[in-house]
Amino acid sequence: MRTRRMIHILATATATSSLLVACSGAGGSSSSGGDGESINVLMVGNPQMEDIAKLTKSTFTKDTGIKVNFTILPENELRDKVTQDIATQAGQYDVATIGAYEVPIWEKNGWLHELSSYADKDTGFDKADLLKPMVTSLSGSDGKLYALPFYGESSMLMYNKDVMKAKGVTVPEHPTWQQIADIAAKVDGAEPGMKGICLRGLAGWGELGASLTTVVNTFGGTWFTKDWKAQVNGPEFKKATNFYVDLVRRHGQAGAAQAGFTECLNAMSQKKVAMWYDATSAAGPLEDAGSSKIAGHVGYAYAPTVETKSSGWLWSWAWAMPKTTKNADAASKFMLWASSKKYENLVGEKLGWSRVPAGKRASTYENPEYQKAAASFGDITLKSIEAADPANPGVQPRPTVGIQYVAIPEFQDLGTKVTQEISAAIAGKTSVDKALNDGQKLAEDVAKNYQ
Repeated sequence: MRTRRMIHILATATATSSLLVACSGAGGSSSSGGDGESINVLMVGNPQMEDIAKLTKSTFTKDTGIKVNFTILPENELRDKVTQDIATQAGQYDVATIGAYEVPIWEKNGWLHELSSYADKDTGFDKADLLKPMVTSLSGSDGKLYALPFYGESSMLMYNKDVMKAKGVTVPEHPTWQQIADIAAKVDGAEPGMKGICLRGLAGWGELGASLTTVVNTFGGTWFTKDWKAQVNGPEFKKATNFYVDLVRRHGQAGAAQAGFTECLNAMSQKKVAMWYDATSAAGPLEDAGSSKIAGHVGYAYAPTVETKSSGWLWSWAWAMPKTTKNADAASKFMLWASSKKYENLVGEKLGWSRVPAGKRASTYENPEYQKAAASFGDITLKSIEAADPANPGVQPRPTVGIQYVAIPEFQDLGTKVTQEISAAIAGKTSVDKALNDGQKLAEDVAKNYQ
């Protein structure tokens, strides 16, 4: 049975370590009664999630009496943990952050609560204000929402304006990847210990796999043709991967094979690299003067291209409710609050407008306070999100949707295994050719399920 096969595919990984951050404890079973309701929330350890963990007790819990126990994990561990909990219906969590990859697959398996009915009943939520790409990516086959966006993103290039000025370099608003490689060479070593660029090298379909696949797309490659012929060792895929690996090995950050989003964010914010290609949602943390040494000195450009007009990815970290929860009402109240205009305003007023979890609502980009704080990156972010086309992300027809992933259950395992090999190539432990030839065999095995 296909559902059983999906469960087997999605439930193979187990988180090996965890970081627990709680408003009032963490983990365990959620409950109601006594001092009030309690829900367990599992989420990725990005800055926006750390902010909500800090703000919830004094606002949401104070207003509703609902205690929220947060478990915060690094991205790869989060993906393993949430897959294990939801796919096996363990029922440990009432809410979890997932994204556009998981929603349509898990909805078909019957693992998620639909959320449109909750959003429609809450007049203050204003579902019509959500950006169309986010609604589409988080909807099921029935057109209903199965996750509520916390923030949305595409990808773009971020760079140190002071370094570029000192080196006499002008970064194009719409750069090519060759232009970025040339600039990385010029600014490598511009300051003591500074490298030219940060690119994800940490294995994982959503880490290295995300950024690399956008490069593969614009170089003319693809994981699969429309008729499910694997292309992992095809000429375009190989050219893109060689370019990526060579760039990060020559001019990339120290310890590149272990660097994901979080490590690159730290490298850029602490002036250890001159450029960074990654999520548009990184702009807020980079512009936070309280933690970023580069705040106010960051330039932004659209995702670099080669053969395509645009190459930015499309993603949303979103709140989902497993069907196993016994606290649906309390969980829905938290999700609606966390994805609301009210919460965005709270962040803006308490923490600063650059830290608002944006990329999901049209009204955010019409807010004068946010416009002022996001003057350097808001327009590029919104236009990149609107330009992203999951149905046609490259130069050839695709068998399914997805820009930085292939929307099939097997891709979680396939993408991770292939990127493990490519990460090893970044570390100098294997060659790109061997990594892709091994990956081709894995992709061919997956393709047999669809041919």
